[in-house]
Amino acid sequence: MKRLLVLLFNTIFIANIYAQQPFSAAQDSIRKLTELDHQYMLKQLNIRTLRPGANGNDSNAPNAANYDEAKANPYSNLPDALTFNSGKKVNSVKNWWIRRKEITEDFDREIYGWVPDNTPGVNWELIKTTDTVLSGINAVEKKIVGHVDNTRYPQIKVDIQLTLTLPAGAEVKIPVIMEFGFVFPPGIRRPGDTARASKPPPPEWQVECLKKGWGFAILLPNSIQADNGAGLTQGIIGLMNKGERRNPDDWGALRAWAWGAGRVMDYFEAGNEVDTKRVAIAGHSRYGKAALVTLAYDQRFAIGYISSSGEGGAKLHRRNLGEIVENLAGSGEYHWMAGNFIRYGGPFTSNDLPVDSHELIAMCAPRPVFIGCGDKGDAWVDVRGMFMAAVAAGPVYKLLGKKDLGTTEFPNIETGIMNGEIAFRQHSGGHTPAPNWPFFLEFAGRYFNKR
Repeated sequence: MKRLLVLLFNTIFIANIYAQQPFSAAQDSIRKLTELDHQYMLKQLNIRTLRPGANGNDSNAPNAANYDEAKANPYSNLPDALTFNSGKKVNSVKNWWIRRKEITEDFDREIYGWVPDNTPGVNWELIKTTDTVLSGINAVEKKIVGHVDNTRYPQIKVDIQLTLTLPAGAEVKIPVIMEFGFVFPPGIRRPGDTARASKPPPPEWQVECLKKGWGFAILLPNSIQADNGAGLTQGIIGLMNKGERRNPDDWGALRAWAWGAGRVMDYFEAGNEVDTKRVAIAGHSRYGKAALVTLAYDQRFAIGYISSSGEGGAKLHRRNLGEIVENLAGSGEYHWMAGNFIRYGGPFTSNDLPVDSHELIAMCAPRPVFIGCGDKGDAWVDVRGMFMAAVAAGPVYKLLGKKDLGTTEFPNIETGIMNGEIAFRQHSGGHTPAPNWPFFLEFAGRYFNKR
């Protein structure tokens, strides 16, 4: 009976998303099903109430988001990435890799969730190849779909959507920048689009990649796992759970999206077009979180552009500024994380976490990582909190013979710190990755051109 009810919920969910119904009705169905799933997880965790998240829309609300730096650090002591849980200090590169495994297990259990060992294979299919011209540059665009083996539960189908664009006539394997692409819900147009508009011009960063002789790929996260709690019984998470709801230590959407990026890397490795030693992962906002998780967990990715990732990404969990742990524990965002993470918005606090986000950045070492963000229009993601995490990750990079940020002083807007393997830059354009793209591409070029 339980499984039949779940399948009924899934049917309603899918019907509201894909049937020709008003967008608001579909969203209302998603909200209701999400709330049911959230409550189910709270029941598993034996949690009756959660602290409210920060309200970023009403400065007079009792739970208004804090933007006062004097109140931003209620917990000033961070876990030491170079100290084992036993208290023993990491004193060698060899010991770091042992310590890294310990940190990873803490993130798996408490924050992002465990990825099942028996995740299925993916059969990649080239759907369409198109010769195109982008800003005068001849290129080849490939539409590719990864069919996830659903033998274990045929009722759920997962098809990973990928677009790969390469310079025309490339005769050697080339570097690729892969971005988690934003997916606009049904009924919503991209800003600036009109009903009569032709295909919009490509973003400048994509053109710059082609000018450098690089390729670019766009991976659609929602084709791997829906960006809401209602979809947790669908997608790759639902497939692995055979349509059942999650357990508290099961993976959330961030790990699922990162898993999908890893399967794309598998596809690149099996082919002869992409130099898999020079593949970058990029993402903005929630997909900036996913990009950082991808870079941290999958060491095959060479470099990352982590844009405005905020809470759940590069921002320190122990900070109280803008979005906070309690927001991620609520029904709007809990699906990104493991169910266990919800406890830190209820009976526990962020100070009880065994790890913090500087250690997620440290897991990327020794590979280079570029942390970007905007100005006051990006205050929600806690720009300074991300900088502080980047600083705190520095000792691990130095242990591995790499350069850290080289400073603890928060830089001025439009002043990039880019001399080491950890880079940081805040632009003046608000919540957008665009102004930092040229600086990231310059940063990436230092490593890609080295071979």
